[in-house]
Amino acid sequence: MSLPSTMRHVEFTTPGGPEVMRIVEGPVPTPRAGEILVKVEAAGVNRPDVAQRQGSYPPPKDASPILGLEIAGEVAGLGEGVTGFTLGDKVCALANGGGYAEYCAVPASQTLLWPKGYDAVKAAALPETFFTVWANLFQMAGLTDGETVLIHGGSSGIGTTSIQLAKAFGATVYTTAGSAEKCAACVELGAAKAINYKTEDFVEVIKADTGGKGVDTVLDMIGAAYFDRNLQVLAKDGCLSIIAFLGGAVAEKADLRPIMVKRLTVTGSTMRPRSPEEKRAIRDDLKSEVWPRLEAGEVAPVIHTVLPFADVAAAHRLMESSEHIGKIVLSFD
Repeated sequence: MSLPSTMRHVEFTTPGGPEVMRIVEGPVPTPRAGEILVKVEAAGVNRPDVAQRQGSYPPPKDASPILGLEIAGEVAGLGEGVTGFTLGDKVCALANGGGYAEYCAVPASQTLLWPKGYDAVKAAALPETFFTVWANLFQMAGLTDGETVLIHGGSSGIGTTSIQLAKAFGATVYTTAGSAEKCAACVELGAAKAINYKTEDFVEVIKADTGGKGVDTVLDMIGAAYFDRNLQVLAKDGCLSIIAFLGGAVAEKADLRPIMVKRLTVTGSTMRPRSPEEKRAIRDDLKSEVWPRLEAGEVAPVIHTVLPFADVAAAHRLMESSEHIGKIVLSFD
C-alpha cells in the first residue's frame, strides 16, 4: 500500500465547545515498535472525546493529542515486532488517541480483526465500549451467570453494550434511562426492567422486584448524584463499579454504613491509564469470549447514527445532548 505523507485530522488548539474543532492537514503517523498503522474507515465518538475537547481529560504524554479512541479500517503499515496481522487486514482497535484522522497508529495488543460479517461502521462501534464494559463489569466486578445487575444510562453506547453482554452471560438486567422510548429500547435489548429515572425511584423499584434483596452489581456512570442510592440498592456482598462522573465526582455527606453492613465493594477505573499488559488481557478475553457471540448475532453494537467525518462538531453536539440511543460513528468514506 502506497502511503501519503499527509492526512486530514481533527484539531483544536484551546478547550471549548464543539465549534473549536477543525479539520486540518498533518503528517501521517509512523507506527512505533509493536504498533499498527491503520487507514481509518470509521471512528467511534465517545464521552471521553468530549471531555478531552473540553479540557478535562488530557491524553497521556506518549499518546497522540488528536481526539478519537476507537477506529476501524485497513492495516496500512506494521511497526517492528508486530505479528499476527498483515497488510490489508480489516481491523478495529482501541486507540490511545488519534482516531479522528485518516490514519492512526494503534498498539497491536489493542487490535482485533473485524467480526465476520461486519463492516467498518459496526466494527468501529466496538472497541471503547466493549473494552470498558468487559473490564469493569466482568473482570473487576465479577458479574457471573445467575446474578443481577443494575446498569445506569442504559441507552448510551456503554449501556446498550452492557445490557446485551450481561444478558448473554446469564445475568438478570435492570437499567435506568430518561424516557419511555429509551426504556423500551433497553427492554428490547434484553433488560428485564427499564426504570425511567425522571418518574421513578430506581431503589424502590428494584427493592420491590427483588423482595428487598437488591442487585449484585451496579455499573454506574453518574457518580456523586447516585452514590448513596447505589449503596442502598446493592445486595449483600455486592459491587458498585463507577466508570464516569456525569453527576459529579464529589459525594458529600454520603452514608457509608451500607459498605460495612453489607460488605460492599466499591471500585472503578478509566481505560486510558491502564497498562499495555492490562489492555492486552482485555483484548484477549474479548477475542475468545465475546467475538464469537458477535459473529453469531447474539450481541451487536447499537448504532444511533453515522455522520461524515466533516460533521464531527455535530456528532459532539449530539453526544452532549444525550438524545441518542447507542453509538455515534464518524465515516471516512
